[in-house]
Amino acid sequence: MSHGPLPAATRSNLMRLRRRLDQVRRGAALLKKKRESLVAELFERARPAAHGRQAIDEQAQAAWRAWLEAAVTRSPEQLQAIGWPTRPLRVELEPLEVWGLKAFALTRAPSLVKSLASRALGPGPDDGAAVLAAEEVERLLELVVEAAPREMLMRRIGQALARTTRLVNTLEQRVELDLARDESRVRRTLDEREREEHLRLKRVVARRARR
Repeated sequence: MSHGPLPAATRSNLMRLRRRLDQVRRGAALLKKKRESLVAELFERARPAAHGRQAIDEQAQAAWRAWLEAAVTRSPEQLQAIGWPTRPLRVELEPLEVWGLKAFALTRAPSLVKSLASRALGPGPDDGAAVLAAEEVERLLELVVEAAPREMLMRRIGQALARTTRLVNTLEQRVELDLARDESRVRRTLDEREREEHLRLKRVVARRARR
């Protein structure tokens, strides 16, 4: 049903409803094109994202296995010391815009895997498993950092796609239907008035002819 009071059945209101209906239909068509472009963009980026997630999952399993092996002979404090010293993480990003969506691209992935010389504690003869665990975790962090901008852009594209779909549905299933219903009612009312006026004129002419 139409929301709010029905517009008065006048020619001006009929033209106004037709203009608004045309605007809504053209707006819905543009949004559909945008939705198609967002879907294409999402699918284009889906394959690299899927490969990245698979690589992260595989590296996470490798890091977990290495950590478990190292934890057999070393305490958590000793394993944590292998990762020293801590250091700030610096990444280089460049702005990126996709269909009006603001995002960033990683221009250079940081190297997080430390060399033996850069670690605070020199490993002993039995620290091979601990060093391996630290390296596997650092490789995992590299993959996560590399994937973060890509995943953020994928999320924003998905959100924009959902928002555009909601707008299309609102325009087509609510606004356009309400306007079309109001336009039809006003047009029928005007047509009925014209027919009544035409019949009234015919009766007037007939009475004058009889006289």
